[in-house]
Amino acid sequence: MIYILVRCLALTHHSRTINMKMKFQVFVFLLFPFVTASDVSVSSRRPYAKYESIFNFGDSLSDTGNYLAVGAPGFPQIAHLPYGETFFGNATGRASDGHLIVDFIAEAFGLPSLPPYLKQTGGPYKKTGMNFAVFGATALDAEFYYAKNQGPFLFTNDSLSVQVGWFKKWKSSICTSKQERHKYFKKSLFLVGEIGGNDYHIPLLYIGAPIEQVRPLVPLIIEAIINATTAIIEEGAANVVVPGNLPIGCLPAYLTRFQSSNRSDYNPITGCLDAFNEFSKYHNRLLIQALKTLRKKYPRARIMYADYYGASIGFYYSPKLYGFSGGSITACCGGGGPYNFNISSLCGQPGSTVCDDPSTFVNWDGNHWTEAAYRHMAKGLIYGPFTSPPL
Repeated sequence: MIYILVRCLALTHHSRTINMKMKFQVFVFLLFPFVTASDVSVSSRRPYAKYESIFNFGDSLSDTGNYLAVGAPGFPQIAHLPYGETFFGNATGRASDGHLIVDFIAEAFGLPSLPPYLKQTGGPYKKTGMNFAVFGATALDAEFYYAKNQGPFLFTNDSLSVQVGWFKKWKSSICTSKQERHKYFKKSLFLVGEIGGNDYHIPLLYIGAPIEQVRPLVPLIIEAIINATTAIIEEGAANVVVPGNLPIGCLPAYLTRFQSSNRSDYNPITGCLDAFNEFSKYHNRLLIQALKTLRKKYPRARIMYADYYGASIGFYYSPKLYGFSGGSITACCGGGGPYNFNISSLCGQPGSTVCDDPSTFVNWDGNHWTEAAYRHMAKGLIYGPFTSPPL
């Protein structure tokens, strides 16, 4: 019953009526012990499945230190506090105040946090997985953007296909034979994303192109994600999670960049920009359809869709029910303005400030989420209805 209610919420969250807000709050209240127990470790309930290793590909939402390993040239502040202040006490290369979703997933399965590939030294974590994600990575190759004279907007050239190439190169160090690798990978969980967000940030956020001009890019990005997933399955992956996009219309960076005097541009309940959230849902619909086709091609592989949108949209409709009393569309760390986001004074730069308690905020720095938000999302993905088929 609860599963059905949550799925309905994910499908109907765009309603503008106060009646829907009341329904949403009632349904979330029914789930309150599940979604708000931030003091309980994500691993306090062990999943039924047991994975012996995790391999991750993606961008800053799951990078645990690869970008930092190369010096973080386009975003040097990620190498310093306040990044990492909540849990680690120092900057680890994670674009948050603490843990990411991938950290909580690893914890839930009794595995250590994934070491970044570019810092890999063959240590004790070798058999429990590897993280190939890179801050700023795109689904499409860098050459695509250089051909469009958009190369200067890239934070890295280490796109999704580059990361898959690293994996193919690295896998030979794990097992000596193909048969042994396939046996090992069958007990592994592969996470392909979230990826694609930066492909949209370039034309939308950095260039300011209208959404209509960016929509034709979506099928290309979906194709790149499916190609990478296919390549991983061909290497022996049997359990693959492919996340969708998040509600970018709720990001302080977008809310600042596209401030409007037209009240109809904003959702009256959440304050998010409806058009950009609809764009995220368009991406997700195409991805879901592509994964259905991929499942038919690889019926023996467990290909799971992770609904990052559904797992996070509740934060914006009823933030206080999740403990987010500080704000849902205002960044904890930033340089001021109505959403505490200033491109001239980003989090960690001179002129920026940090909130007293990041756990009361959904957003960390304008483009990324807080550890508290990631924790709630992870619970919904691991134990709740937001991974299909279930994780």
